[in-house]
Amino acid sequence: MGEVGDSAPPGEARGFDGPELRSLQVDPAWVDLRIRELRRSRSEGGPASRKEMAALIPLLDLTTLRGGDTRQSVRTLCGVARSPLPRQTLAEVGGPERTPAAVCVHQAFISTAREALDGSEVRVATVAAGFPHALSSRRTRILDVEEAVAAGADEVDVVFPRFLALEERWEELYADLVALRTAAGTKTVKVILATGELGGFTGIARASRVALQAGADFIKTSTGMESVNATVEAGLIMAREIRSFHERTGVRAGLKPAGGIGDPEVALLWLHLVREELGEEWLNPEHFRFGASSLLETLAGRLTPG
Repeated sequence: MGEVGDSAPPGEARGFDGPELRSLQVDPAWVDLRIRELRRSRSEGGPASRKEMAALIPLLDLTTLRGGDTRQSVRTLCGVARSPLPRQTLAEVGGPERTPAAVCVHQAFISTAREALDGSEVRVATVAAGFPHALSSRRTRILDVEEAVAAGADEVDVVFPRFLALEERWEELYADLVALRTAAGTKTVKVILATGELGGFTGIARASRVALQAGADFIKTSTGMESVNATVEAGLIMAREIRSFHERTGVRAGLKPAGGIGDPEVALLWLHLVREELGEEWLNPEHFRFGASSLLETLAGRLTPG
């Protein structure tokens, strides 16, 4: 991959190129071949070590987006984020104290999460823009983002109307995402693509490109509420778009798989994909995250002696 550097600031719209976008096609046979190569090369590394599993924790966004959430359930999750592993386990796996990157909650609980995480390095994220369906008006969705920022969110995960992608109304989608990006100001914006609902690999690639051109800091696979959530096939396509965008602009955007990732071996396959497709520079919380609260439970169980 050609190295451009990081002189260009993230979070800025880069302009919409319709003809280039419509010429973009993804060959399913290439995706299948590349995924088989990645699975084979990952398996050659053998089972995950305890240190490898512990290294996943700083890449996690812990999430609670239930209708039955309460301030107490949010405080409980924040307590887990502040201390995900016993001290003895931390000493055994070595390295500094490990905490997740962020806790993601409904907007009603942003202040609760901020209070519970005060003094820690864990960031507060929320969902906005008509999550999870994005079928309210653009004005309402923009206001939703503005209110998330005003409430104190560090990061905002936004959704867009999937029908704009499915109907190939790409310029409208670009304008929609630029408006949301502008409403978020300097906050980190993760654009949720809902890859399982975009009609195939080419749709995923085109939606990824539009989101990056519109100023997304991260592109994210899923809300976690679709019938198909994070797949490594979608991740491969998204990573290639992130790489291409970096080569053209110098901007190092992030990747976030979310939904259905509870097995550390699956998580390590994602890390392998990112390392191979994007490079070691992406393997940090500023450029790669998992939306996977269940993964932390599994990691804690495997890392802590019974």
